[in-house]
Amino acid sequence: MDQLQQEVDPVEVGLDPVALDRLDRFFARRVDDGLLPGYLVSVARHGRVAHLTSYGLRDREAGIPVTADTVWRLYSMTKPVASVAALMLHEEGLLDLDDPVSRHLPAFADPQVYERGAGDDLRTRPAEGPVLVRHLLTHTAGMTIGAYRTHPVDSLYLAAGIETTAPKDADLAEACEVYAGLPLQFEPGTEWNYSLATDVVGRLIEVVTGRPLDAFLSERVFAPLGMTDTGFWVSGERADRLAVLYQENEDGGIAPIPGPPVHERPRLLSCVSGLVGTARDYHRFMEFLRRRGELDGVRLLSPETVDTMTANHLPTDLHSFGSKPIHGQPGNAGLGFSVVVDADRTESPESEGSYGWSGAGGTTFWVDPRNDLTVQLMTQVRPAGMLSFHELKGFVSEALGS
Repeated sequence: MDQLQQEVDPVEVGLDPVALDRLDRFFARRVDDGLLPGYLVSVARHGRVAHLTSYGLRDREAGIPVTADTVWRLYSMTKPVASVAALMLHEEGLLDLDDPVSRHLPAFADPQVYERGAGDDLRTRPAEGPVLVRHLLTHTAGMTIGAYRTHPVDSLYLAAGIETTAPKDADLAEACEVYAGLPLQFEPGTEWNYSLATDVVGRLIEVVTGRPLDAFLSERVFAPLGMTDTGFWVSGERADRLAVLYQENEDGGIAPIPGPPVHERPRLLSCVSGLVGTARDYHRFMEFLRRRGELDGVRLLSPETVDTMTANHLPTDLHSFGSKPIHGQPGNAGLGFSVVVDADRTESPESEGSYGWSGAGGTTFWVDPRNDLTVQLMTQVRPAGMLSFHELKGFVSEALGS
């Protein structure tokens, strides 16, 4: 089995090793202070890994260290993978970005939009326009997550058993039927709200291909890209490499928690948060993106499609519903990615044009086309807010001399 490994001295590709050493010491202190169990970080430039560090434990209770082949719960870093699959189908003419979702999923035919009230007095009205595929990919469909608990529609999600994921014991088709029966928070395409919309993208993939989602991703994405350790569940020796998931406790430290079951094929194949995989596999996915749709002679998307996916699709003045920032980069979203459009406005250390995503288990990645750079951080602790993604980006920016 191939493992991710450092391929070049950072100086050879224009990276400052002193700044990278500061990055390592910063995150190592978090492990030593009991805030992280362990982590892996990789920085690659011009397609070659110039910095690779792992530190701490993937299982603190058993004393098992983080290794290059550790399997991580990717959580929301599933979304970019599903979005790539959807755009492959777009290129094949099976799924248009301006298709009404109801063309493929009839349950979405008559969307209702929140108008006023709450609880038994909640009132809705028919939406002025349909939910489109592009709305799902940009989180502008009007959907939500019950866990926000900031809007009357959130309460309806909670009542349907939807807090941070689909209703208990539902499969992807059943979950999307439930989503379709709930009102939208706003008119499709008019505002932004981070939501469960990517699950609907996953169901669209199943319907238009006639294939189970896991089979399609395995055959059309993971196998061609050589992502041999990525999927919706782990078994055999891969299960032994799965990192334990931790959560902040009342004492300010961390303690293990079960996390969603991933030791057998789950009933829900969630495109919101379902994948597990290794740093090597996600590095290959990042390289595929950096190379604008091709890796090792295998092309899955045209360069133009990758450029479209990773460009901003939201007006800079579009309201972020409930004042919640867009995941990773307030105000800007591509088709399945967060995108840096105005680094000064968003106070981002990343270069403009950078794109990526983060996961609730503490994982994050980004691709920086301007500097021909890819970066990932893997760890397993909730909430991800305990981590310092901003500091990570700052150290990488320092290493670039920017």
